[in-house]
Amino acid sequence: MIIFGTKGYLYQLAILTLVCGQCGNPAAHTLRKRVTKFTLFFVPLFPVSTKYATQCTFCGAEQRVTAEQATQLQAQAAAGGQGHGQPHQQQPYQS
Repeated sequence: MIIFGTKGYLYQLAILTLVCGQCGNPAAHTLRKRVTKFTLFFVPLFPVSTKYATQCTFCGAEQRVTAEQATQLQAQAAAGGQGHGQPHQQQPYQS
């Protein structure tokens, strides 16, 4: 018997102050990375997909971004550019 499947991990990369495209308010947005990994016998082996998104903390709207845009936003947060974002290194949320 072989047991296999997938498991999702959610990483918070940075917090930025941006103008929300949904509600139009300047609010904090979290930059998140979701990685889905293939598991064999409940052991995560390799990533199957990686997706990036920002989420408005005011209205909760989520907007997908490309890997290049996520890299730029993360660099902007580290440099203290538009807003006062703080890069975060923490354990992933598991789903």
